[in-house]
Amino acid sequence: MFVTQYIKDVFGAIKSLGIGMRRTLWYFVRPKEIITQQYPDNKDTLVLAERFRGEVVMPHDENNEHACTGCTACELACPNGSIKIVTKFDITPEGKRKKAIDQFVYRLDMCTMCNMCVVACPSDAIIMANDFEHSVYDRTRLTKILNKPGSKVRDGIE
Repeated sequence: MFVTQYIKDVFGAIKSLGIGMRRTLWYFVRPKEIITQQYPDNKDTLVLAERFRGEVVMPHDENNEHACTGCTACELACPNGSIKIVTKFDITPEGKRKKAIDQFVYRLDMCTMCNMCVVACPSDAIIMANDFEHSVYDRTRLTKILNKPGSKVRDGIE
């Protein structure tokens, strides 16, 4: 029984190898469709997959306004703590205290690009960008402040 199972496993492995080699040979002899991209030579025409996740960014509009309310949902959803929200309290014209974002600290060196922070954000304030060239000589350059200096929350976002 042990020997027959062993022989079946060997033939299954050979069959699997043959299937893989056939697929490789098919892509090799089929010149009409080229799936390999010659990166760095094609930086201008590089096509990334639509669902590619590069890094978290916070879009700002032309008035330097963003949609982040400082709710810290993204910080709580992050599985390894690569997001830290530093909040402050602003005084509204009515005299009420309102929570606002002071700094949105993003540690790219700890991020696993899992997209859980983007999904958890109730105001769609952060997105995943297609940037993938993150090589630096100093690790401190991988810690980013996502909100721009002097930015504020866009009107109408609670």
